[in-house]
Amino acid sequence: MKNNSMKKLIVACVATFAIITLQHNTAEAITQSPLVKEVNPYELGKENGLNTINIEQENNRPENWVDLEKKLENPIHPKAAGKKASKPDKKTPKKEKEKPAVTLSNKEKDLFARLVNAEAKGESFEGKVAVATVVLNRVDSPDFPDTVTGVINQVVGGTYAFSPVQNGEINKPASDESKRAVEKALTRKNRLNNSVYFYNPEIAEDQWIRTRTVVKTIGDHVFAK
Repeated sequence: MKNNSMKKLIVACVATFAIITLQHNTAEAITQSPLVKEVNPYELGKENGLNTINIEQENNRPENWVDLEKKLENPIHPKAAGKKASKPDKKTPKKEKEKPAVTLSNKEKDLFARLVNAEAKGESFEGKVAVATVVLNRVDSPDFPDTVTGVINQVVGGTYAFSPVQNGEINKPASDESKRAVEKALTRKNRLNNSVYFYNPEIAEDQWIRTRTVVKTIGDHVFAK
């Protein structure tokens, strides 16, 4: 009889324990926030090679119990620092506009550009810059007038040195490209090896010009000195 009573008591205890455990697990499963457990700082410090004083001082938490929900600062192994602030991108310096080595008045620039436009019509931008360079090389040479206007209007053997001045083509407005070619030539970065002549070998009638030393050919023009 006693044995039966004891068996019933054990079964009742097991059933009660199972129900309590099931309720506890269910409560933990449906709760929105995880249960926060507390730990003895002495045990936590022991695991990390610290004592409670180290942890309390580092975290400014003088309590005997430390809430695990708040991350602790480990004096020996501090938290990894956040991402280093990226260095500001170096701004690409603005390309300065090329300053002309030769200064001309607007009126003289216009005359210059009209000559380039007439002499190098149909030529590339490089070809227009080369024609303008020849004019500037003549200004630098002791064999020619010492101003752009003087070089353009020079008379040789009773005729103008440049045919557009002779036939009036120079009076036509200059294109934007011819104006830019003049500005480029004024920087004097490329002097075409000091060439002071240019001609079109297909139509040039002057045989003397063909005796000059050829420096470069650009488009239909041969540049010589």
